[in-house]
Amino acid sequence: MRVLLADDHPLALAAVRVLLEGAADLEVVGEARSGSQVLPRAREAKPDIVVLDLNLPELDGLTCLERLTAEFPKAAVVVCSGEANEDDVEAVRLGGARAFVAKAGDPDEIPVALRAAAAGEPFRVYGAPERRRRPNEDLGLSERETTLLQTLARGLSNQEIGKELWITEQTVKFHLTNVYRKLGVENRTQATRVAYEHGLV
Repeated sequence: MRVLLADDHPLALAAVRVLLEGAADLEVVGEARSGSQVLPRAREAKPDIVVLDLNLPELDGLTCLERLTAEFPKAAVVVCSGEANEDDVEAVRLGGARAFVAKAGDPDEIPVALRAAAAGEPFRVYGAPERRRRPNEDLGLSERETTLLQTLARGLSNQEIGKELWITEQTVKFHLTNVYRKLGVENRTQATRVAYEHGLV
């Protein structure tokens, strides 16, 4: 199978090329070092598989993916990237890629991913992508405490918060005490400011 590599890091290109040289069924037929080179190289090389980095100069990887799948629907695109989170992986999947390979994962998974993608197997992630922390996790808040903080920021009283969340006013006070302690604040105004600063409201 003919493989086109697209990555702006020469060392990454060389590493993948060496890795694939040991695979008799995978032949590297071209390289692109910027997003603007991807489609012209694909037209020249007519690859069965494109290994695409997300962070390309001139034209980003997701845009390249969209154009590749439109112009070369039979080519299997495998995104191989070092910096990615769950949102990126989902965007790649929706964009038509056949697989996502984390560069920090096991290098031996790359040929496996390419063969699976070329065979038309369902989208799969190889190597765990970086998990994006939610704002409430950065603050150490539970989901319930986060919800309560959001209602607090809307200016609701303890009684109104209790009615909205179906909890007693005493339970609201208990949660507020924990929220204030975790945020290092003393009152509603300070807690609301922290909520805004961390994008919770």
